[in-house]
Amino acid sequence: MATERLTLDAAESLGITALRRAGASPDAASHTAHMLALADLDGIASHGLSRLPAYAAQLRSGKIKGSAAPAVSRPAAGTVAVDADDGLAYPAIALGLSWMASLLPAQGVVACGVRNSHHAGAMGLFVEDLARETAGFVIAFTNSPAAIPPAGSGTPLFGTNPIAFACPVPGRDPLVIDLSLSVVARGRIMVAAQKGEAIPEGWAVDASGAPTTDAAAALGGAMLPIGGAKGAALVLMVELLTAGLTASNAGFEASSFLDDKGGPPRIGQSFIAIAPGAVGGNAQAVTARVAAITARVLEEPGTRLPGDRRLATRAANRANGIPYPAALLATLRELAAG
Repeated sequence: MATERLTLDAAESLGITALRRAGASPDAASHTAHMLALADLDGIASHGLSRLPAYAAQLRSGKIKGSAAPAVSRPAAGTVAVDADDGLAYPAIALGLSWMASLLPAQGVVACGVRNSHHAGAMGLFVEDLARETAGFVIAFTNSPAAIPPAGSGTPLFGTNPIAFACPVPGRDPLVIDLSLSVVARGRIMVAAQKGEAIPEGWAVDASGAPTTDAAAALGGAMLPIGGAKGAALVLMVELLTAGLTASNAGFEASSFLDDKGGPPRIGQSFIAIAPGAVGGNAQAVTARVAAITARVLEEPGTRLPGDRRLATRAANRANGIPYPAALLATLRELAAG
């Protein structure tokens, strides 16, 4: 497959232009293209510029509100509520996290909920930034359109519902754990479908509930949760921490992130940040424990910390450029040209 490498700045610029042409405001286009390009820098193609054709179609149809103006309210001293106004999720989340960073030193623990939101991409990037800025422990949740059935059912009700976590580790980038509660992220199946590639058995079932290796059939069927019934329980937990806690649409009520059909999905995201000394006595003791725990993991032969491979990809792509399929870039340049 033919590929072309772009610098991070070039990828971001292409994304901004394509989003602006589709009707996104300057602020929304800038925040969104930045986060998509960063995902590609880390090798997370399923949450990178490959999302732009779907975003652009939804902006043009009005499913995503291009002129959205995210608004903040403060229901309690340690909480932030953001209404994404049916727009792209990225500027709304950035607004909420900036408030969290400003409040955390005084509050010790801060929670943020985002409602009337949309696809948030690689959630690990958000928690990494906030952990780096505040030295806090950060966890994030998002729900998404129906893809996974509850235990005992074959009907998808809830999304792949990712969880992301980050905390500072002395002498290195923050540790980041970012995973969906399906066996793989739905975006990986989306990319496979775009490329006409098969997927491994065990990732998904088709609309009849039969195991499938056909990516398109999988998108029309159901994703399988990690850990069987235990994974399905975690999916429900995240649904309640997002759709429930932010009074947003549940997965079975949300329209697709992948096409321009229907109204805004109006899903939710939740973030919690804990300052290092807020519950552990003092920040120095917490830092020492984190250092000792992570060092002990790395003493074991063959181990690495979560995210190490992603950081290596980030460094390589900064040096050599981000590889993009030529066909995708052709599509994006058409979008940017209007």
